[in-house]
Amino acid sequence: MRRLLIAAALGATASAAFEPLAVPWLMVVVLAGFLALVRGLRTAPVRVVLLEGFVLGLAFMGPLIWWMNAVDRWAWVALVLAEAMFLAVITWALRTAVHAPWWPVWAASVWTTGEQVRGAIPFSGFPWGRLSHTALDTPMEGWVRLVALPATTWLMALMAGLLVVAVRDQRLGATALAVGLPVVGWLLPTGIADGGATRTVALVQGDVPGAFLSWPRTEIFRLHLAETARLDQDVDLVIWPENGSDLDVLTNEWARRSVTEQAARLDAPILVGAILDGPTDDTAYNASVLVDGDGPHEDVYLKQNLVPYGEYVPFRRRLGPIVPRFDRDIPRDMIGGDEPGAMEVAGTTVGLTICWDIAYDGAVHGAVDRGAEFIAVQTSNASFMDFGRGVQPQQQWAISRLRAVETGRWVTVASTNGISGVVDPTGRVVEQLPPRQAGTIVQTVQTAHARTPATRWGAGYTMVIHISSVAGWIFGNRKLRTERR
Repeated sequence: MRRLLIAAALGATASAAFEPLAVPWLMVVVLAGFLALVRGLRTAPVRVVLLEGFVLGLAFMGPLIWWMNAVDRWAWVALVLAEAMFLAVITWALRTAVHAPWWPVWAASVWTTGEQVRGAIPFSGFPWGRLSHTALDTPMEGWVRLVALPATTWLMALMAGLLVVAVRDQRLGATALAVGLPVVGWLLPTGIADGGATRTVALVQGDVPGAFLSWPRTEIFRLHLAETARLDQDVDLVIWPENGSDLDVLTNEWARRSVTEQAARLDAPILVGAILDGPTDDTAYNASVLVDGDGPHEDVYLKQNLVPYGEYVPFRRRLGPIVPRFDRDIPRDMIGGDEPGAMEVAGTTVGLTICWDIAYDGAVHGAVDRGAEFIAVQTSNASFMDFGRGVQPQQQWAISRLRAVETGRWVTVASTNGISGVVDPTGRVVEQLPPRQAGTIVQTVQTAHARTPATRWGAGYTMVIHISSVAGWIFGNRKLRTERR
């Protein structure tokens, strides 16, 4: 019971490493404490090992994603339980890896691989609460640009293991290396990757009329149209948020004509986040549509990483009769895209991500691989902004800032009611709109034409980490078997 209480305390403390508190280095210290705890499980039964990891996961994920209650209480419970089970399995693998020679290396690989797996499955996974997300506004930002987010997690987990060795075994070498990692990160350069021409971008935040799902159809479109009509500056591109139009601007004649008229008036294309009709009556697309003075372009970007039970309902036929609100609140299943977002706009390639896409390495790196010169995030946090003091938008905003550092590109974020803003390639916030009110940001961003080491080699580093996690488990298992014999 004492060990379970320690695991619970560590998990609850870990949640304070993320927004809104975002205590620097706290997650590294927590992971160091947990690794020390796991090292004491050498002869413990598997069920005890799994239980400790499960308790850590419950205490960590419960407060971290409390905002999921805005969707549904049982959605929060289900997601916390699922993530806690992932952490239980990670703990089982860690128990073996921490007894291999040079164990901090293998333990860091296991932790990183665990993060990557839970960020990919089931469905599209849940890449929230990653260790590297806490590198923001610390010297580890330099490593993010060099090795990408997964390998930054590995370095921070390695630091945690080295702290355990330094304290328990009083090894000066481990202490020096643990201190040296952030020192080197502080010296590493950040900034734009081969800067080019500048573009003036307008980000429209039209706000939402009332509580989530309480507004009549067309109201959000009207609000964003009205805010765009107030714009009287020369711009190269106007960006609306995800769901900025709740009408299909391809098939609805009034919506199509209204946006086209604004694009013609401004002599600038408008990137509209819109819900489009799918191939059947019970399907839809969450899309980014480019509209200029001649009307909408047929080439659209479709959101790649859809939210299960938020944008579509897996096993709808079985769950619909049990949970009627699925059919009521999500009457159409959205269909995801399978291509990275990179759209040519007035001679500039814009990297596109919609909401959760920004948390997925493949979506962001794929856009850069296809020539993205700056990143546009279109998001709708209307369901979360009015719950829990807007914690989910704060966490997503932090991820967007890290992506700017990682890709060496300007990042623009357009949200329905917050957080909308502009981030430069060093992760610095250039401008940000107040939440829950209409407004427009007009900012000049610089295009980037090169790839950072993170976007060029990050996937390769991640593969090496996955292989080393398996090797660490094998080495640790061999040592434990030898000791038993």
